[in-house]
Amino acid sequence: MGLFNVTHPASFLLTGIPGLESSHAWLAGPLCVMYAVALGGNTVILQAVRVEPSLHEPMYYFLSMLSFSDVAMSMATLPTVLRTFCLNARNIAFDACLIQMFLIHSFSMMESGILLAMSFDRYVAICDPLRYAAVLTNEVIARIGIAVAARSFIILLPLLFLFKRLPICRSNVLSHSYCLHPDMMKLACADITINSIYGFFVLVSTFGMDMFLIFLSYVLILHSVMAIASREERLKVLNTCVSHILAVLVFYVPMIGVSTVHRFGKHAPRYVHVLMSNVYLFVPPVLNPLIYSAKTKEIRRTIVRMFRRMKT
Repeated sequence: MGLFNVTHPASFLLTGIPGLESSHAWLAGPLCVMYAVALGGNTVILQAVRVEPSLHEPMYYFLSMLSFSDVAMSMATLPTVLRTFCLNARNIAFDACLIQMFLIHSFSMMESGILLAMSFDRYVAICDPLRYAAVLTNEVIARIGIAVAARSFIILLPLLFLFKRLPICRSNVLSHSYCLHPDMMKLACADITINSIYGFFVLVSTFGMDMFLIFLSYVLILHSVMAIASREERLKVLNTCVSHILAVLVFYVPMIGVSTVHRFGKHAPRYVHVLMSNVYLFVPPVLNPLIYSAKTKEIRRTIVRMFRRMKT
């Protein structure tokens, strides 16, 4: 069957939260607040790192990348989510859905790669502090950023072609207010084995490998910290990792929850799948700027100075 000789619907129908359709207008308010916090908070962090010379360090450059990926993720989902909940406008063109699916998965994978890069930053800063500036130069940081972005786009590009070869003839109704690859695959009336295998390969080789390497980096960090004689010094060193550990948990715990429900919770109510997916996509961009603003005094002080300048 040729790539362009398959049956595709002109558009898909997006879904809000099953069973709560009458409350979508009320849910639009909290969603707008979450988007405002995500976009506003991450933009403030990007601006803080840009204007404050003392934040021109590897740790904060990586934080800027994380904030950028959160802004991009929010912008990728915002149009369809707000149209679905605020206007009950559920249609999305087939190609637009493919593009949104690609962007959502790409920026999610990019965030995973950035969290891995941030764990490497913490490892070098704690385990080899004398070589920190020599190892993590601006050129190295730029290369890491480019590699993370390139990995996301290159490894996910085949998904577009693998999906376009599938005929869609069962239905055109998706389970979410945005387009995800597993959700779209369910509508195919052809063998999706190749798509499933490649999707599993992507999951293991990127998110799985990133989680393993982050875990390994913290094992090495703990080994190095335990060698410090002073308890106060150990706590001081570990405190520099708290923000990153919280960001890792905020990102990976919902993702593991979504994967678990998708694999083993096929008989769970639909709203459980929808709510888990929404938590996975919406919570990290909202909480990350709050975590780093609250736990990192340098960021907090810079933000306070920025707002004071705005008032004067």
